[in-house]
Amino acid sequence: MSGYDDATRARWLGIAEECRPALLRIPLDPVGLVAIEADGAAFQGWRAAPTGGMSVLYGHVLRNGDSFVLDFGQHLVGYVTLTLRSVKGKVDGPLRLRLVFGEIPTEVAEIIDPQNAQGISRAWIQDEIITIDDLSQPIRLPRRYAFQYLRITLLASSPYFQPQLARVAAVAVCSATFFELPPVPPGMPAHLALLDQIALRTLRDCMQTVFEDGPKRDRRLWLGDLRLQALVNYQSFHQDALVKRCLYLFAALARPDGLVTADLYESPAPVPGDVLLIDYALLFVSTLGDYAQATRDLATAADLWPVALRQLEVGMSVLDADYVFQLEKSPSGPFVDWAPTLHKQATAHAILLYACASGVALAQLLGRTADAQQLQQQRDRLRRAALRFRDPATGLFVSGPERQVSWSSQAWMVLAGAVESAEGARLLTVVMQDPSALKPGGPYLYHYMVEALYVSGLPEAATRLLTSYWGAMADLGANTFWEVFDAQDHRFSPSVCNSPLLNSYCHAWSSTPAYLIRHYLGYGEPAGTP
Repeated sequence: MSGYDDATRARWLGIAEECRPALLRIPLDPVGLVAIEADGAAFQGWRAAPTGGMSVLYGHVLRNGDSFVLDFGQHLVGYVTLTLRSVKGKVDGPLRLRLVFGEIPTEVAEIIDPQNAQGISRAWIQDEIITIDDLSQPIRLPRRYAFQYLRITLLASSPYFQPQLARVAAVAVCSATFFELPPVPPGMPAHLALLDQIALRTLRDCMQTVFEDGPKRDRRLWLGDLRLQALVNYQSFHQDALVKRCLYLFAALARPDGLVTADLYESPAPVPGDVLLIDYALLFVSTLGDYAQATRDLATAADLWPVALRQLEVGMSVLDADYVFQLEKSPSGPFVDWAPTLHKQATAHAILLYACASGVALAQLLGRTADAQQLQQQRDRLRRAALRFRDPATGLFVSGPERQVSWSSQAWMVLAGAVESAEGARLLTVVMQDPSALKPGGPYLYHYMVEALYVSGLPEAATRLLTSYWGAMADLGANTFWEVFDAQDHRFSPSVCNSPLLNSYCHAWSSTPAYLIRHYLGYGEPAGTP
């Protein structure tokens, strides 16, 4: 059983509510008009070319079929208000507009076919048709959008009056401690500073009343993303109460058996999501440990210690007689990465070992000596069992009946301390030089690979990988970092989306360059890592 009752859960929900942040509200106007042009060299084949200032639109009488694309100059999350007027004639009938919001040019360029969206709802695509009866008052669109570009098309209006847009204005919202990005630390090279600032903008726009996964699509809290967002936050916005809120929400909404779900929803009332991922559940331990190290809020860590301990208990319950993680015994599979062919047993074992190490450190910090000793014994056994995944010829960690070699297995085993630092450096170097080794399928796993390189004492290789992967997004015009990115296939979309129009282009787990640069290269403040 979980060891926490309904009264405890209710108290935890109350604490989470006390930590609900106020949202900053920042007025922003579009900076100009752009034409979305086909360009084979641009990301997904489209680029935004400036065509003039807003006076071009505001001075134009709209005709049926007129279409304009507004550029707000940066990614933002918020609300839009339209002000229209008739410059000639009485408004004798309604006016109909089509609005298409886009985080990137593709979203306002391509024809949207509802049949293309499978799995995730097509309703996440940010397009609206609105009919306006009264032009005498500003029209505030009720829905929150995540965007840089806005296409406005006049679909229909009466021929007896001449409509004109007088103003388009946005109000950006976020719960960061300040809207302007934290300054670039002195001495940071320009190419790293660019990645740092894009990453911080990504985090800022995901900071709402929880750390959202993506403010355009899937606006909920995911535990794996939370862990990474919190690390970036400790180096930048220092909105630590938001991390505390998210931790308490996961604890209060844990399943009856005490296992935390991978995701949760806030509205209309906090409820757990339906997804269970064993690796995310285990990372609750590390997330709580990071929080305690970064904030020294040991009262919260002690309050939630039973939840952390329960995740480890469940993880230990799926081991076989040799103390090896068994996927088929787990209450759920792990996520780890989008790569569809990744065999995840070795990685899952490593994540359990990693979480156990976090548990030891946290128990010691809290003065829970007996728990620390027990977890240390389990950690030692897990570490010895991890060696069963090593190939005797190469020393690389392999997974599955086909003995798959992947970056994932090496990265997580290194981070978990399954081998000493020097041997970890050798394994990471070998696997990166192996063309047959399975690479990460997205930014989430790329983060852990880069971090493993730093931890192993390979800062130059780590920084090269960071700048080549996230830097490629920046070179392609990223204003915020994306949910997925494949340098060989710019239109790659996970199977649950099946359309690049449904991809998120401001995504929580992609914000970590700011943490990696500031923490490991000495440009920031120490953050709590196991």
